[in-house]
Amino acid sequence: MREFQVLLVAGTHGNEINASWLFDQWDKKPELIRTYGVKIIKEIGNPSARKKCTRYIDRDLNRSFLPDLFDSSSDDYEINRAKYLINRHGINADDPCQIAFDLHSTTAGMGCCIVIYGRRPTDLALASLIQNRLGLPIYLHESDKSQSGFLVESWPCGLVIEVGPVPQGVLNQQIIQQTKLTLEASLEEISKIKFGKSRFPRQLIVHRHIGSIDYPRDMNDQTEAVIHKERQGNDWQPIDLGSPLFINSTGDIIKFLDNTNLVPVFINEAAYSEKNIAMSFSKREVWFFLSEWKDALIDLIS
Repeated sequence: MREFQVLLVAGTHGNEINASWLFDQWDKKPELIRTYGVKIIKEIGNPSARKKCTRYIDRDLNRSFLPDLFDSSSDDYEINRAKYLINRHGINADDPCQIAFDLHSTTAGMGCCIVIYGRRPTDLALASLIQNRLGLPIYLHESDKSQSGFLVESWPCGLVIEVGPVPQGVLNQQIIQQTKLTLEASLEEISKIKFGKSRFPRQLIVHRHIGSIDYPRDMNDQTEAVIHKERQGNDWQPIDLGSPLFINSTGDIIKFLDNTNLVPVFINEAAYSEKNIAMSFSKREVWFFLSEWKDALIDLIS
């Protein structure tokens, strides 16, 4: 039986530098972060982009974990990095990991949160433990065909730790500390599972992805309105019918016209402009914890 290992990836986007900096300090001081006996593998996801402090070289690495891309003959840097990580640490590799954490930062006012993709039982179980421990919101990203190929989907269990707000390319002590504390708590919860000491919650709260909207644009595809001041920084706050979303240079306001009780997230994330996303909408839901989630996670770790 192969040894259980957890893959930790920082710098998937090269201009998100706080987790990468934390890894550097950790290499110098191995006692900096407690791992609670969990064997970990650390990787900088996109080292070339990190050197240039840019999000990526050829394409978004966190949209590059797709079978079609792996089978292609493309020489894009990020596709080759995705192949490297899978070939080195994928579940069938010579040095395999069973769980992956992808450490990110955001310019949006998301605070510290967990992002999961789809409804894999292992992801839901581990996210539930972390939420129960730290009270972090969980953003469930699903049913978005335009956004796929995320790193953590390539491992049997994988979560994104997202921390913000912080500008791209800026080190921030609070962001680093939140990343460290969340990572330590996550590793401790994994350790408890390994030694049969976990206490799984009865429920979890998810913010399920509903859809995204772009900035208003003119005939030349240029942004013609900005996020309204009442929206900026108010991620995770429910929005009411008629609330302002955008405002243009002459003061005209574009309002929220959906009467569904939705919650905006990743509001004005700088990196999403190129993806034509001004903000995404989620729906807050409370789910009962299912025993099969627990069983799947325990089977993976045992």
